[in-house]
Amino acid sequence: MTEKVARRGSRLLIIACGALAHEITALRRANGWDKVDVSCLPAELHNRPEKIPAAVRALIRSARERYDSIFVAYGDCGTGGLLDGVLREEGVERIPGAHCYEFFATSLTFTALAEAEPGTFYLTDFLLRHFDRLVIRGLGLDRHPELNSMYFGNYRKLVYLAQAPKPGSEEQARAIAARMGLEFEIRQTGYGTLGTTLVGAVARHGARGSDALHGGAQPDGGRQDRARRGEEVVEWVR
Repeated sequence: MTEKVARRGSRLLIIACGALAHEITALRRANGWDKVDVSCLPAELHNRPEKIPAAVRALIRSARERYDSIFVAYGDCGTGGLLDGVLREEGVERIPGAHCYEFFATSLTFTALAEAEPGTFYLTDFLLRHFDRLVIRGLGLDRHPELNSMYFGNYRKLVYLAQAPKPGSEEQARAIAARMGLEFEIRQTGYGTLGTTLVGAVARHGARGSDALHGGAQPDGGRQDRARRGEEVVEWVR
């Protein structure tokens, strides 16, 4: 579903990876950001990261006349610095970090995890929900299971970075780890620096809205559930 086109005037557009849609929607609602709109690009772009910079640029340019400010909720996400080059040219900032695993876990924690075991496969709530679609079918493993060792042969561990897990999520993540033959670990991260960075961006751009909570708020479980049922605040770009 798509929110109505925003009228110009103190509005902020957050351009986000589709893998962050639920979390950003929940933060928007919890903080009363009624002057903030969200446009999400498909999470499948992570399988072709070279396409991310052009897709983000196109969305920035198509939105400029409707918004006073634009913020990008993407890490580098495997673009090798190309996304940052686009954002410098367009004069738009993004959330710091290489990928969502880093800003969910926080940089210090993610660095420690990566140094402890470089061969780690990471799951988030989103990737857990869509594992078969994005990983198994997305990488063609349903059709060519012999590729499994090529993709994952050097992994030793699976770490589930949980934002707001549903009942049974840990068991589902453990089953994926067992399926891949990997050691399992779970970390309850919440929204990490995604929340604090977006709170700061909204404040800098003057788009808090009349009901915003100064200092920012993380959504509770009820608000998260309502956000998941209310995706009308997100525009999906296909």
